[in-house]
Amino acid sequence: VIGYVPGTERPDSFIVLTAHYDHLGKMGSRAMFPGASDNASGTALLLNMARYYAVHPQKYSIAFIAFSGEEAGLLGSQYYTGHPVFPLEQIRFLVNLDIMGDATDGITVVNGSVHQEQFDLLSRLNGDGHFLPAVKIRGKAANSDHYPFSEKGVPAFFWYSNGGKGYYHDIWDKAENVSLRNITGVGSLLKEFITALQ
Repeated sequence: VIGYVPGTERPDSFIVLTAHYDHLGKMGSRAMFPGASDNASGTALLLNMARYYAVHPQKYSIAFIAFSGEEAGLLGSQYYTGHPVFPLEQIRFLVNLDIMGDATDGITVVNGSVHQEQFDLLSRLNGDGHFLPAVKIRGKAANSDHYPFSEKGVPAFFWYSNGGKGYYHDIWDKAENVSLRNITGVGSLLKEFITALQ
């Protein structure tokens, strides 16, 4: 599912936000894997950002892509990078949002050490704005929908939150176990980052 808000000055330059809306589903007839934090929370943050940018257009176009097939092996994002709606070369930066249920201990940024300049910018913004208690750096990893883009040369981060009860790929990843603590701060930091990238 794709939407975008055209840029006011450079509409052919894109900042892309992504999240996956699928989860593991059922095992047999009784076990259900709800996927509240992974990744209903990331999809909800994506939609929240889309709502914001619909009334606050930026210099660059801001695109929003919700993928299916992430849990089955990044199938949606792999397909998209092979059949892009606009050239991948027009993506100035991509931020993938996955597991945004509880940022009590901040976030981790996959590809932070790959794109050190942008990570340093993100860290400075967080230090100035005190949005999150920590922004942790991590290297390259093939663990979410940012990866097919990275492999095609698109600069990309994958943000995931640190905190909560740690339910992951199990039957307890339910809405009542998702606190959304500090997720407003994640959104505020993301907005600052997007502004700074332009």
